[in-house]
Amino acid sequence: MSIHLTLDQPLRFQPWFRPAVWGGHALARFLGKNTPQDQPCGESWEVSDHLSHASALATGTLFGTTLRQLMESHREELLGPAAGRFDRFPWLIKLLDAEDWLSVQVHPNEEDVQRWLPGEGAKSEAWLVLDAKPGSGIYAGLKPGVGPSEFSAMLEQGTVGQCLHFFEAEPGDLLYLPAGTVHAVGGGVLLAEIQQTSDATFRLFDWNRKDADGRSRPLHIEQGLACIDWHQGPRDPIPTRLREGLAGEWRAPLVRCPYFEIDALCRQTPFSIGGESRLQSLIVTASQGRFDNGDFVMAGDSWVLPASMAPMMLHPAGGICALLCTLR
Repeated sequence: MSIHLTLDQPLRFQPWFRPAVWGGHALARFLGKNTPQDQPCGESWEVSDHLSHASALATGTLFGTTLRQLMESHREELLGPAAGRFDRFPWLIKLLDAEDWLSVQVHPNEEDVQRWLPGEGAKSEAWLVLDAKPGSGIYAGLKPGVGPSEFSAMLEQGTVGQCLHFFEAEPGDLLYLPAGTVHAVGGGVLLAEIQQTSDATFRLFDWNRKDADGRSRPLHIEQGLACIDWHQGPRDPIPTRLREGLAGEWRAPLVRCPYFEIDALCRQTPFSIGGESRLQSLIVTASQGRFDNGDFVMAGDSWVLPASMAPMMLHPAGGICALLCTLR
């Protein structure tokens, strides 16, 4: 398919919903997503160029054109100076509803994924807590002194949570999880996630959970143990001013890593977005607004700002909070 267009506008894609035993209905309740109501929904893939799903445009004259097609025909306009580094769009952006606990899991780095899942991508990720029920929380990283023998023994005993660092989730917390970090989340946590384009997850423990037929989900003990970064100790959340809600005008750096740079921002007045000759994405966490081109911006939206896009004004309606992700 030959696509003739200039990528000079913000791009929003149609969400793709994935059911999960640990999911719920918060994506519909809190963010207005049109999720299936007959089963729990765990994930909404907002921006994806993964082999298992290519996001389709929800805006513009080429409604329905996939991100895969844009990467094939307009990679330089999308990615700017990084175009030569990526065959696939570098980010997978999701919303997660962890009504129940995700499995205790780990994601591989670039070296490990080639050993265990050739053809997949490595997976470092960052989570922003959008909502959290009292008592819900996150396990992130190993407690000091925990090594392979201690971890393996607790896996066998079904007590692996005891060797993981835990904290209660609070809206506005941001957590960066490099590949190799053991983690889990649940008990009623709603998250926005930005990650490398990958679906590589090795499940180590699933809380002895069984489906309606009495079956357990498969575990990946050998792969998971091989991929754990045993030097990765406790990972604590980064408190952000997003906890304050729609208060003030500010922008603050949160994460700087090789895969993305993340800033949080709050604006009450019109501000310029895009136009930095680099790929960016705007993940709206609260309130709403409107771009100069007339596109409406709502909480729960993820907008791709192509590198070729000129600066555009965004007009908040009563204020707006968001994450701004930049590819360097």
